[in-house]
Amino acid sequence: MSDILRVKSPGLHTTVQDLGRDGFADVGVPPSGALDAVALRLANALVGNAPSAAALEILVSGPTLEVIAASARVAFVGGTAGMIIQDAHQRSIPPGRSVHLKKGDVIKVGMLAHTSCGYLAVEGGIKVPDVLASASTYTRGTFGGFEGRSLRDGDVLRGTESDSEREDLELSAPLEPDFDAPIRVVLGPQDDHFTEDAVQTFFEGTYTVSAQADRMGFRLEGPELAHTHGYNIVSDGIVSGSIQVPGSGQPIVLMRDYQTIGGYPKIATVVSADISRLGRRSPGARVRFAKVSRDEAEAIYREEEAAIAACIESLRAARDEASLNLEALYDENLIGGIVSARE
Repeated sequence: MSDILRVKSPGLHTTVQDLGRDGFADVGVPPSGALDAVALRLANALVGNAPSAAALEILVSGPTLEVIAASARVAFVGGTAGMIIQDAHQRSIPPGRSVHLKKGDVIKVGMLAHTSCGYLAVEGGIKVPDVLASASTYTRGTFGGFEGRSLRDGDVLRGTESDSEREDLELSAPLEPDFDAPIRVVLGPQDDHFTEDAVQTFFEGTYTVSAQADRMGFRLEGPELAHTHGYNIVSDGIVSGSIQVPGSGQPIVLMRDYQTIGGYPKIATVVSADISRLGRRSPGARVRFAKVSRDEAEAIYREEEAAIAACIESLRAARDEASLNLEALYDENLIGGIVSARE
């Protein structure tokens, strides 16, 4: 293990995350982990890592990092912006593609396009001490990840040098954000605390992700949901995807850093396969909900896992990003013939 990346600029909120630390809610510890676990798994696959390897989660705008090891292989998945690599030449690497770098090269991830989060995986994974069997950062608890916090200027990330003999890979198709698809939920466990009209409104209305959305919960703005007998209940357990409705009547979807108990009634719970789809949505994005049964939710999970496995199986050798598609150039009428430079 060696020093591999130095942070030149941290971005808005860049943390080390893996797939989370499930199993500690009874002692008040949320799972944390990636908001978009699908993107994390794909980024890890591109550099040859296990699905749960620790990587950098980037929210809204990304970091600038310098390679300080002899070599490193990285991949970014999330949105459409990709990475800028500053080496002998400045080049753009699209999302969903790995690239082999050498000492002194600089990686820049700017504003994320069309998504709220993205993942930068490094071959071999980001090496930080595990806390409760996970490398994930829980910033409210100030533990896990890199010293329990988001990255700062000058931080040095540890890892392993890359295998220069491995070929770079790319996704066979871009990761679709599915922004127009409804978020599927199972009704309850406290749907009986809402009027029939409120439940109907919940499924027929359109909500907007609030500017107050964060890793703890996505506050939504839209039609108010009326309670039947007040909005306080005896505090009970929370899971990722629980949708609480406080006295404001505005739903809050609890995300990866949720509090483990809560005293507001929960109208529904997001199916596990759709938590990543919701996690990609930035403030201002629209959200609709669709009701499914528990059996349907389990089938959706199996379908999602099969789709991820198929996506990883279909990874292909990365095309040379410097190559030109001459056929496409001709189709666009960018070349109309040969003209002598002397004319």
